[in-house]
Amino acid sequence: MIFTMDVGNTNIKTALFNGREMVKYWRISTSQTYTSDEYGILLSSLFTHEHMDIREVEGVAISSVVPTINFTLEHMCKNYFGRTPMMVEPGIKTGINLKYENPRELGSDRIANAVAAFDQYGGPCIFIDFGTATTFGALDEKGNFLGGCICPGIKLASEALVGRTSKLPRFELIKPETVIGRTTVTNLQSGLIYGYIGQVDYLVKRMRAELKAPNAFVVATGGMAVLVAQDDKCIDKLDGLLTLKGLRILYERNH
Repeated sequence: MIFTMDVGNTNIKTALFNGREMVKYWRISTSQTYTSDEYGILLSSLFTHEHMDIREVEGVAISSVVPTINFTLEHMCKNYFGRTPMMVEPGIKTGINLKYENPRELGSDRIANAVAAFDQYGGPCIFIDFGTATTFGALDEKGNFLGGCICPGIKLASEALVGRTSKLPRFELIKPETVIGRTTVTNLQSGLIYGYIGQVDYLVKRMRAELKAPNAFVVATGGMAVLVAQDDKCIDKLDGLLTLKGLRILYERNH
């Protein structure tokens, strides 16, 4: 079995795969203060809860956008899994051509998303990851990763809005029935959420035009994807495990 970890700024998404089949999925908080033992005990307890032995894992693959905890996670994997993890970094075999000016600048999660998107849905394809930041990526029909764009995530945007204003209240990220709100809270909700949907629609439209592929497949992943996809007609598929699937594929291509 292969254990995969997608380390984000807010959460660490993990999945256990037996071949192509996902056996188990867990999500834990990202903490830069945890020691390797704290992470190890936490993961060990999750395996024990499912009546599984953590030492049955044959390999570990990790993508991380939080480099300050990479050493901690590597140390944890060696001590608790008995395995040296494969970190997604420049030099690994991806099976796709990264046409980025400097591939070393490319986030490992975006590499995993690109690999999984082309493997699962072919090209041309646009993938969107709704996390702390929202990242867009474009693949042509041959599987070349051409680049993309990055914008603040919807939750980050809401926190910045209320944190930098004196009178605006904190609000729940739920979509109101109408864009024209009659309270301050519904004004904030409609402006942020419907405005975000419009932003996604426009960026996808521009990317399809630049790809010269008006019907390019669009797949979305990430914690906030469901909120946007409900009203976003340009999204063809929701795949919450896209990054973790990519990590499994990357592990297999490098072992």
